[in-house]
Amino acid sequence: MKRGGQEIYVGPLGHHSKYLIKYFEGIQGVSKIKDGYNPATWMLEVTASAQELSLGVDFADIYKNSDLYRRNKALIEDLSKPAPGAKELYFATQYSQPFLSQCAACLWKQHWSYWRNPPYTAVRFLFTTAIALMFGTLFWDLGSKTKKMQDLSNVMGSMYAAVLFIGIQNSSSVQPVVSVERTVFYRERAAGMYSAMPYAIGQVVIEIPYIFVQASVYGVIVYSMIGFEWTAAKFFWYIFFMLFTLLYFTFYGMMAVAVTPNSHIAAIVSSAFYGLWNLFSGFIIPRPSMPVWWRWYYWICPVSWTLYGLLVSQFGDINELLEDGNNETVKQYLRNYYGFRHDYLGFVAAVIISFAVLFGTIFAVAIKMFNFQRR
Repeated sequence: MKRGGQEIYVGPLGHHSKYLIKYFEGIQGVSKIKDGYNPATWMLEVTASAQELSLGVDFADIYKNSDLYRRNKALIEDLSKPAPGAKELYFATQYSQPFLSQCAACLWKQHWSYWRNPPYTAVRFLFTTAIALMFGTLFWDLGSKTKKMQDLSNVMGSMYAAVLFIGIQNSSSVQPVVSVERTVFYRERAAGMYSAMPYAIGQVVIEIPYIFVQASVYGVIVYSMIGFEWTAAKFFWYIFFMLFTLLYFTFYGMMAVAVTPNSHIAAIVSSAFYGLWNLFSGFIIPRPSMPVWWRWYYWICPVSWTLYGLLVSQFGDINELLEDGNNETVKQYLRNYYGFRHDYLGFVAAVIISFAVLFGTIFAVAIKMFNFQRR
């Protein structure tokens, strides 16, 4: 080919490139090859743009008007006709492997991708451990203090800070990773290796064990240092709410990447919602104190449900009187001031799970429907 992708010779080379040499030596003005000279080098030299200008020819036009070109076209046309009695090729599915095999292959690929990415996985665990130790020492033994309203507010403040600190860090750190993985996905899907849904499922599922370890490490450190009540049920609920909170934050970051062209725009879009989630979390302004026309956003704010579940699972069943609570118990104070009821703990857990499932599902659908590839 010459510059521009135009063909100047298509055909056999022959022994010592004799057919190639014969073709070009047959063009008027082309110098003969010297004995012992490399045919490939000679061919590049005699067909260079400067040679075309000096000879006043176009090798692409010469080839298109040659017998060799006509023979090639006739051969292609002949080979394009199916043999008599032949059946058309038929493939039962678009991809060579069934759906479950594609899911397993994508999950295996994501496993090794994450395992070989310590800047993402290891740093996340180190950050979580550091935050857990910092919060544990900062709010030392605060969980055992339930005599005053301020004590409960302080505990809720520790939960609020932890959720936003680690949750936003998870959401932000996953976005560049998913952005790079999506670029690889575009190339491999175009090659017919797998479809969009197995990739999305693999990307979602691979995060679960890492986040489980992250939530467990954070939960054990903070739960023991802050001094919450050591019962199996309350410890389970604490780990449960932290696990699914980190899951929905991570899936939200992945979803933001899936619906935007790149991780930079995803970060800008995400930050706007971080501010809204912070404002309507129920800590800065409790739900009963919010104007009625804004309470709808409280109910669709995932952070508000996390704080609801964390606080009510630890203190919603305590019937001890508060020292400054106007003859209110801890349980009554949580209900009157925050609008939290221990009876709804199971429903709150279901809502938290729903947010994680919702964000993960939107990520999968967006990966399938949107294509931001520019070529």
